[in-house]
Amino acid sequence: MMVASLLRAVIMGPPGSGKGTVSARIIKHFGMKHLSSGDLLRDNMQKKTEVGILAKFYIDQGRLIPDDIMTRLMLNELKGLDRYNWLLDGFPRTVAQAEALDKECQIDTVIDLDVPFETIKCRLTARWIHPASGRVYNLEFSPPKVQGIDDITGEPLVQRDDDKPETVTKRLQAYNAQTKPVLEYYRKKGLLKSFSGTETNKIWPHIYAFLKTKLSDMSQKDADNPR
Repeated sequence: MMVASLLRAVIMGPPGSGKGTVSARIIKHFGMKHLSSGDLLRDNMQKKTEVGILAKFYIDQGRLIPDDIMTRLMLNELKGLDRYNWLLDGFPRTVAQAEALDKECQIDTVIDLDVPFETIKCRLTARWIHPASGRVYNLEFSPPKVQGIDDITGEPLVQRDDDKPETVTKRLQAYNAQTKPVLEYYRKKGLLKSFSGTETNKIWPHIYAFLKTKLSDMSQKDADNPR
């Protein structure tokens, strides 16, 4: 009996690199399961699970969640996806997490969104919101009719702390320090595929073509080597 190979992929990229948009397109076009560490953490914290309570303790103190907690959370979730192609988002974030993942399953490819920090900075700091409604404006793509004012209510817009230039710079520096070794880890294994650019819509066709070829190659190998 032939057992088809399944694609195990990881997507990496700094905050504001378009990772959410690209992930959504990969899921839609390739029917993969999407496992986001951020979504999973929020879900566990909301349900007050053991891991969720632990994670909240570290987040409330402004500390990074330890590797063993993140690893336990993600690997436990992956057990239910063993029959599917999947895409990991937000994990692994450290080399220790990547090594723990390797012990459980074989990663086929790591998609790295290589977007210049200056581009990301412009993207994130251009975002303003209307707090009462949650309406989001972007000074570059969808600005308000009057600067600093909500189109519908005429109330002032605010910039979230996360989107202020100094915070964005810190977030990008933290990402760089934490994940550079992970990118290097996968580069040495020959699994890293970087896609460079400043616009998601221009990067996407290259990612689409790459994954299409990857899945086609895996199907061909299965056909050549029936198990």
